[in-house]
Amino acid sequence: MKFLITGGAGFIGSSVTDKLLETGNSVICLDSFDDFYNPSIKRENIRKALQHKNYLLVEEDIRNKSFLEKFLSENKVDAVIHLAARAGVRPSIANPELYYDVNLNGTLVLLEEMRKANITKMIFASSSSVYGNNEKVPFSEDDNVDFPISPYAASKKSAELLCHTYHHLYAFDIFCLRFFTVYGPRQRPEMAIHKFARNIMSKKAIQMFGDGSSKRDYTYIDDIVSGVIGSVNNLKGYEIVNLGESQTISLANLITVLEKKIGTKAIIEKLPEQPGDVSVTNADISKARRILNYSPQTTIEEGIDKFVSWVLKKKTDTLVP
Repeated sequence: MKFLITGGAGFIGSSVTDKLLETGNSVICLDSFDDFYNPSIKRENIRKALQHKNYLLVEEDIRNKSFLEKFLSENKVDAVIHLAARAGVRPSIANPELYYDVNLNGTLVLLEEMRKANITKMIFASSSSVYGNNEKVPFSEDDNVDFPISPYAASKKSAELLCHTYHHLYAFDIFCLRFFTVYGPRQRPEMAIHKFARNIMSKKAIQMFGDGSSKRDYTYIDDIVSGVIGSVNNLKGYEIVNLGESQTISLANLITVLEKKIGTKAIIEKLPEQPGDVSVTNADISKARRILNYSPQTTIEEGIDKFVSWVLKKKTDTLVP
């Protein structure tokens, strides 16, 4: 099969790309290489893929309607894996207009140009943040998500609605995958596990927002990739599906696990809780198990061990701060 992956040079996109190429598929990577973090990191992510005969890199923005119209008419693909987005809860509070423009308007432009090109299959990357401070744990796809607490979360919820609209009007097959805090090799440098690991190794203080009791359902990248591939293989109709590990760990315990794996005590700077941060995320993955044959394999201890090994290997690499 031939896939267009938007945001394909990023953490998740490049990891999905490697698996698709490994299994005999073709991939077109569409990425704008924006400056949210050092674009050189993304270029390193795809260095191996660039050598593959079934890989094409296109540097462009999903909001460029005229480009997409021409490109999709000339490059027929079997499905689109739409990962391109402005990511992060806290930055979205500082710049909500940009987040809505990229995450919502960008998704609309992509869907409309897909319709014109008669491409009707999409995997859309949503987020566990849409659940807000959901009182029922674990979070189920049937839960009410009408109360997001950040512009990022609201943009992802809104894009899910757009996806349903195109399913209803034009019979698109779309799965909206709600990712739960993905980590592992190539993880974005501003995310907690990555930042904490590097600061602990460098004996710099790490910032702990709140009292350390907040909990997250951290999901290892290999498990997320397996969920995306399962979605591609079972893509029919419109579905919202959680992809998580279905286990939680507190922020304080996460720091302890990192300290143990790195062999260094963390210097902790305690700060107030941040607006937009939720107190807990926890995925009910029964639906993913049922319709995607999804079965996460990596515990947080195993995943952190693999991640720390990767960071230690890369610690002298100036591309990764």
